[in-house]
Amino acid sequence: MRNKRLRTAFAVCGFLLALTAGAAAGRLSKRSQTAPESAAEVSAPEISAAETVPTSAAPAAETTAATTAQSFAPAVPEPDASDFVLLSDAVPDVILEMRYYTTYNFIGDRIDGYDAPCALLTKEAAAALRGVSDELGEKGYRLKIYDAYRPQTAVDHFVRWAEDTADIRMKACFYPELDKSVLFESGYISRHSAHSRGSTVDLTLFDISTGKDVDMGGTFDYFGERSHPDFRGVSQEQYANRRLLRDAMTSHGFHGISTEWWHFTLNDEPFPETFFSFPVDPAVLP
Repeated sequence: MRNKRLRTAFAVCGFLLALTAGAAAGRLSKRSQTAPESAAEVSAPEISAAETVPTSAAPAAETTAATTAQSFAPAVPEPDASDFVLLSDAVPDVILEMRYYTTYNFIGDRIDGYDAPCALLTKEAAAALRGVSDELGEKGYRLKIYDAYRPQTAVDHFVRWAEDTADIRMKACFYPELDKSVLFESGYISRHSAHSRGSTVDLTLFDISTGKDVDMGGTFDYFGERSHPDFRGVSQEQYANRRLLRDAMTSHGFHGISTEWWHFTLNDEPFPETFFSFPVDPAVLP
């Protein structure tokens, strides 16, 4: 009976580790009074498979099956774009000027992760923005979008650029008043962005009657005090235009920030702690 049990045990564990029958039998005899260890706790080659073999073949098979099931347990899926929409479908009247798909931005290169000149947003943010568009459309305006969902890969690109203080190709256009070395401490560049959560949008107003952007007294992505929504160094008309945009956005569930007149995030964003990395591309949508 003893030989039969040994043969059964070796047959069960032979696919785990290559052992000689003689070595396995010797180790079994030394450990015959010791409770068998779990296969998950044993690592080869320091401990042989024979040390993990119970005296009964059936329990050994059950242990092997459980370990195998754990090994092949499905991984937690990466966050995807299943709750996002193409903004031009959700809000047909928007105008897209996706700056990070182009080279006209504060870096001077197309930004990583912007694979198509489109805008993506969560379904909730897009629905709220549709309300803004409808309200302002009745007043003779359309929304122009500069940025919406921004993948974490793009934010990482911003960070690498900011750390390279020698690259100041676009300084004259976007940060003439600042030394590039202060962009982190001033809050203009961060290692994470609300945009990566999918419910933040950068935008301005387009006047349908004139066919031009509304004068906000400052340009998108300008790093400086002039970009602050409440900056009073602009004209009364420019300040009123900023208030028009801000009031429309806040009345439909968005909030702004103190440093950028163009930046708004949905109050009840669906993913407040998730930073997505899928690219800006219609192909990622379900």
